[in-house]
Amino acid sequence: MKFGVVVFPGSNCDEDMVYTLRNTLKQETVKLWHKDTDLQGCDGIILPGGFSYGDYLRSGAIARFSPIMEKVSEHAAKGGFLFGVCNGFQILCEAGLLPGALLHNDSRKFICKNVFIKAENTDTIVTNAIPKNKALKIPIAHGEGCYYTDEKTLAQLKANQQIIFTYCNEDGSITADANPNGALENIAGVCNAGKNVFGMMPHPERAADSELFNEDGKLLFNSIIQSFQTVNS
Repeated sequence: MKFGVVVFPGSNCDEDMVYTLRNTLKQETVKLWHKDTDLQGCDGIILPGGFSYGDYLRSGAIARFSPIMEKVSEHAAKGGFLFGVCNGFQILCEAGLLPGALLHNDSRKFICKNVFIKAENTDTIVTNAIPKNKALKIPIAHGEGCYYTDEKTLAQLKANQQIIFTYCNEDGSITADANPNGALENIAGVCNAGKNVFGMMPHPERAADSELFNEDGKLLFNSIIQSFQTVNS
């Protein structure tokens, strides 16, 4: 499988993502500059975390107009795999490739810490290798991670099983105390109706190496790789 990691001015988790994919998981990986108009034949496109364009206006609001996003949108429209983490999630929402929006944390403070999440739907490209009800310890680092959408869209997300991750405690229980940013119904990640575009606020690439004493994030990447191996076998 060939991954493309898009780099915007202000991206700062691109190297983390590339290292995880290329060094830890041994996958062919290339960087795609935001002004590129060629996805270089990549099977999967990833928008990493960071502060694209300094988060001016709103997080992801400017990056969604970068030249490469036209090709990224075409890739998604054809059913191609697209995954946004943190700022990448914000960009996907701003671009209309995922429903909802990421608002300021209810504390109005930047939060950087380990949290627990669990997969609400374990039958997707990014969750199929995750045991049901398993609480994953994954770090967050954001100031605008409060997921919000209107009631109609929320009902659609639930009906279509598009809520892929929710914040929980270490035991897997979804509680108000386990919600780090005030996200609607503890939502930490969603996908589109076609289930080929995914976004989440926590950083699995920062929890995918034994040297970090946490490999919970590898379950997501293993899910992605196994999904493509199954399709291509």
